[in-house]
Amino acid sequence: MLVLSPPLLAQSPAVPSVEQELAQLRELATSGQREQALAGYARLLQRSPGNGDVLLARGRTLAWEGRHAEAEADLRQVVDNSPGYADAWSALGDLYRWSDRPEQALQAYARWVQLQPEQADAWLARGRAQRALGNEEAAQADFAAAAARGADISSLQAAPLPQAGMPAEVAAAGGYTWGARVGLDWTGFDGGRSSWRDADLAIRRYFPRGSLGLEVLHADHFDTTDTAVALDAYVPLWSRAYANVRYQHGPDAGILPQRAWRMEVFQGVGSGWELSASVDRLTFSDSIEFYGLGIGRYSGNWYGRYKLQHVPGVGSGSWSHRLQLRHYYLGNADDFWQLSLSSGRSTDVDRFGTTVRDSNAAVGLSWTRYPHPQWGFRLGLGYADDADGLTEQRASAALYHRW
Repeated sequence: MLVLSPPLLAQSPAVPSVEQELAQLRELATSGQREQALAGYARLLQRSPGNGDVLLARGRTLAWEGRHAEAEADLRQVVDNSPGYADAWSALGDLYRWSDRPEQALQAYARWVQLQPEQADAWLARGRAQRALGNEEAAQADFAAAAARGADISSLQAAPLPQAGMPAEVAAAGGYTWGARVGLDWTGFDGGRSSWRDADLAIRRYFPRGSLGLEVLHADHFDTTDTAVALDAYVPLWSRAYANVRYQHGPDAGILPQRAWRMEVFQGVGSGWELSASVDRLTFSDSIEFYGLGIGRYSGNWYGRYKLQHVPGVGSGSWSHRLQLRHYYLGNADDFWQLSLSSGRSTDVDRFGTTVRDSNAAVGLSWTRYPHPQWGFRLGLGYADDADGLTEQRASAALYHRW
């Protein structure tokens, strides 16, 4: 008798484990398919609620997407439930660094160092957070600890890129205590008008937080000379804020003002943004006041800034516009190109001391380079269409030394 066997049942494919699916989702996230990865993490958390590995992976992905509040919620949940999870503290520190919260980044990286003291990356991360806060001595100690554990720190010996709200003058410049500059400016005119020649000599003392500079200025305009001295200070204020305060004094009100002072307060906000407000007062035979508002943005090796300046007067007064674009082409704070555009009546403290410019349009390009850690130079060229109908051609050079 023939016995028929029952048909074989179709076998269901095996359901991947949480670990297998998590590995696949991580690959999606790192290859740029983050929305699919985030949807997958949500499904996994339904299968395995509160899973620390899944929350960590989702928190990192949310941070890459710039969704900082959601990322922080996931990562805080992981470290609260598993305070010994070193990778979670590393991810939390990265999140705080990317969202411009260096104090909290430092705390998270410090916990990472505590949990994995032989991990060179932990010391490097904490050192970068120290540097962002202006704690250069502590940063160098952390970098040395990383080097002792096999890390290459050669790229960290150069001056760091500035952080929003933290330029080189606010913190010790690359660990140096003193800096000096000598500069020369030449301005030629059309129409047979005699050229201008300006010079300045400055020395600056850097402190762990802030700096103070003494400058001597000499101007030779229209075959008439004038001199002035100035104190220029950078003072750290509250979190991510600092002020530039300057006072200049000359023997008489001539080419340069007899007295000039300015204050500008900068505040870092958001991710890489910087706001500023300024007031300048120049005393010639009469006094002139300038009020300014600025907005700047740091993005990678680029920095851009726009400033609007107002001079009260008859009617609505006068306005000026200034745009600055800087590229740190070698990835440090020492070497950069800078393009400047401006129009209107304004104080031009970047060019020479405190002078008043009134132009229909002006453009300048400069190159700053440090071929040696202690020696650098700046070369600049410019052109302006003055409001009085003349045109100018400008050339400048400066030599820097620090020790």
